[in-house]
Amino acid sequence: MVSEDDLRTVLEELHRLRTRVPQLTGALAAGVDGLVVAHDTPDVDPDGLAALTAAALGVSVRVADATGNGGLRELLVRGERGYVATYAAGRSAVLTLLAQDRVNVGRLHLEGRRSGALIGELLDAAEAAAQAAPARRSATPAPARTRTTRTPRTTTARTTTDS
Repeated sequence: MVSEDDLRTVLEELHRLRTRVPQLTGALAAGVDGLVVAHDTPDVDPDGLAALTAAALGVSVRVADATGNGGLRELLVRGERGYVATYAAGRSAVLTLLAQDRVNVGRLHLEGRRSGALIGELLDAAEAAAQAAPARRSATPAPARTRTTRTPRTTTARTTTDS
């Protein structure tokens, strides 16, 4: 699980990225499962974009594997009015950028790759910390239980022979 601080850091990186590349119209970090991590996507549904990114990613990974070109690093789609670029961001996330058609594609790749690497490092570290936390908890011995000594009860039992 990613902490609020880590999510805030990812969102800040998305904002900085949009500042560095003014032709960006949106930026989204998502898990490869299609769930949104953070987004700066005005006028675009981030959940729908994350789901579509995951679908495109699935096909792209298969194409890269089938052609023997190794693991997927990035995906670029050019439409009539702009670009959708998706970059690997660590082991379990992707960065998707939306850009106007007048964007410098070289600059888009440069900044997208840098931000993807930064976001990937952050999310991978957060995931590793989350997985290590339960292991630490189970490895820590439980505090020893102390037993209190009971004092014997003194009762007077009556028997039938007592008068």
